[in-house]
Amino acid sequence: MFKGIPASPGIAIGSVLLLSKKTEEILKSKITISSVEDEITKLKIALEKTRNDIIAIKEKIIYDIGSKEANIFDAYLQLLLDPGFTGKIEQIIKEQKVNIEFAIGQVLESYLEFFNKIQDPYLKERSRDISGLVDRIIKNISDSHIIDQKKMAGKFIIVAEDLTPADTAELDKTKVLGFITEKGTQTSHTAIVARALEIPAIVGVRGITSNVKTGDIVVLDGERGFAVINPSSKVLNTYKEEQKRYLAKNRILKKLKKLASITKDNRKIELNANIEFAEEVGPVLENNADGIGLFRTEFIYINRSNLPSEEEQFNIYKTVVQKMGKKPVVIRTLDIGGDKFLPYFKIPPEQNPFLGLRAIRLSLVNINIFKCQLRAILRASAFGNVKIMFPMITVVEEFIEAKKIIEEIKIELKNKKINFDENIKIGAMIEVPSIVLLADELAKNADFFSIGTNDLIQYTLAVDRSNETVAKLYDHFNPAVLKLIKMAIESAHKNNLKISVCGEMASDPLLAYLLIGMGVDELSMNSASILNVKGFIRNIKFQEAIEVADKVLKMNNSEEIKKYLQERMKKIK
Repeated sequence: MFKGIPASPGIAIGSVLLLSKKTEEILKSKITISSVEDEITKLKIALEKTRNDIIAIKEKIIYDIGSKEANIFDAYLQLLLDPGFTGKIEQIIKEQKVNIEFAIGQVLESYLEFFNKIQDPYLKERSRDISGLVDRIIKNISDSHIIDQKKMAGKFIIVAEDLTPADTAELDKTKVLGFITEKGTQTSHTAIVARALEIPAIVGVRGITSNVKTGDIVVLDGERGFAVINPSSKVLNTYKEEQKRYLAKNRILKKLKKLASITKDNRKIELNANIEFAEEVGPVLENNADGIGLFRTEFIYINRSNLPSEEEQFNIYKTVVQKMGKKPVVIRTLDIGGDKFLPYFKIPPEQNPFLGLRAIRLSLVNINIFKCQLRAILRASAFGNVKIMFPMITVVEEFIEAKKIIEEIKIELKNKKINFDENIKIGAMIEVPSIVLLADELAKNADFFSIGTNDLIQYTLAVDRSNETVAKLYDHFNPAVLKLIKMAIESAHKNNLKISVCGEMASDPLLAYLLIGMGVDELSMNSASILNVKGFIRNIKFQEAIEVADKVLKMNNSEEIKKYLQERMKKIK
């Protein structure tokens, strides 16, 4: 059994098709002066063929699942037209008199050298996208195929070192049951495409390609991130039954799309989606979310080597807002620092970055960058239902200062006769204990609250969940955490504010049951979890959830709380 990162849900059982681990080594060969132009012509043909490939892939995605997901491939097309990319290749061919493949390899190395210096995991993912594009260009020179599906007999589960988003988009679902890769993360474009196409997938499975061969039987569990190679008949039969249950449950959940997330005794719970990229709006609408409860804008900043302009940000926000129509879009301002850094954004080294210059603190120190983002958000508010949310507010003064900056920008936009929503709602993320204790005062200045449970747990329990030695102390059921959440809910309601939860707790029915009983108005989660949570909500009674929450809040042991909730869940039909 191998453990990886769940990238796309579903259970697949089938034979392995093991793809070659690496691209063949690119050898350097000298060419004559008279051959230089021929080599450059070959380059132009290969670039044009690759561009046509990407356009065809993009059109396929538009046809299969919609234009929003297809936007991923715009970056590929831009790179193929970028003189800084293609021009460098031509320059190396001309100056060094070398073959086209070697010249492309040299340019790729310079890109990878830049990305390898960056610590941020999301930016490192973009280096994989560039490598995949270069691999496709080289294969187009020799007219070979990355995955020749036409020669595939039967159905397979692909096992590979890596797959690019373009490779994934080209997969024939009548032949490919799923895929497992050694590289990748849940936020990679490959994972996003797999989820959009509903192809079960696991990524980041170290050593898998060295331990399987074509023809082996594999069970792929895309929900838990497990791969079982050549399972026993007992394990195989167990997974076949689980696969049937999963497919049956999926069919039932899809029938819920048009139904409201309402309890048996008519309590409406808003179910919103968390997104990081504009292209994720497709699944949000597909699962009929009530809105976007958290648009994490930092990924606009870390998916590049320089600061995004106001116009770039405006166009991204506008696209998301327009696609969502009348549904609300809560845009969180830049949350950099802690575990997220920008290569071009100089933050002094800190011993404790999670306790340092991050989130709203960083924005208030870098006013010009903050204003640029706020102008873009305000301009986008003219095209739909936009709300602004500030991350990691620790004292009320931070929120007031940030609001004042918005008021200044409103005056600027009015003077320039630029449209925006003058009554735009402004909210605060509740992520640290101090602001829970000050929530009554904060509520007098805010329009809504959103509890970020991931950070609230971390700051309440002083636990870094990425640190294996203390990770077990990171506990959603800890009574201190639950009491703080209840305090925040009471402060919001006392001041007639709505309050949501947008951390991992929101997507777990066990914890959602408790949160609903505590009085949370909205739950925000990854879009893939919405139908599952909706199905659960439609099977419970709000009054019973209140009774459960009241009992839990009197308990002082997390194990006792967890066991009690599990027992109550068994009674829900």
